[in-house]
Amino acid sequence: MGMGATAGGGGGGGRRRRRKSRGVMSEINVTPMVDVMLVLLIIFMVAAPMMTAGVPLDLPRTAANALESQAQPVTVSVSPDGAIFVGESPVTEASLVETVSGLTTNGTEDRIFLRGDTTANYGSVMRVMGLLSAAGFTKIGLITQQEQ
Repeated sequence: MGMGATAGGGGGGGRRRRRKSRGVMSEINVTPMVDVMLVLLIIFMVAAPMMTAGVPLDLPRTAANALESQAQPVTVSVSPDGAIFVGESPVTEASLVETVSGLTTNGTEDRIFLRGDTTANYGSVMRVMGLLSAAGFTKIGLITQQEQ
């Protein structure tokens, strides 16, 4: 009889311990938080383009004409042997700035395209760019081809 009581008591204690450990929840459930964050992310992704829309303005009217836009940018080319061309006509380094200035419509504000052959000397291409830059031309674009 004493043995049965001991075994029963031990079993009851074990059951009680199991119930206690199951009742206390120590870890945080992250799933609802992730769901809320994903919904917020979607809302902000949809709302962001609407927030960056321009402010509607009634712009003032003027009788002044629009600025003359440059129809054809001036193209300066450097051949593999270092010869300089403005458009298709060859020029010397001394007359380069003079020739380019004669072709521009808005002075030094015009865009200039600089084309250098892949086999052309790096120094000669940079020298042409330096001459144009020293003359005040700041909008110089280097022309490249996209790789296939």
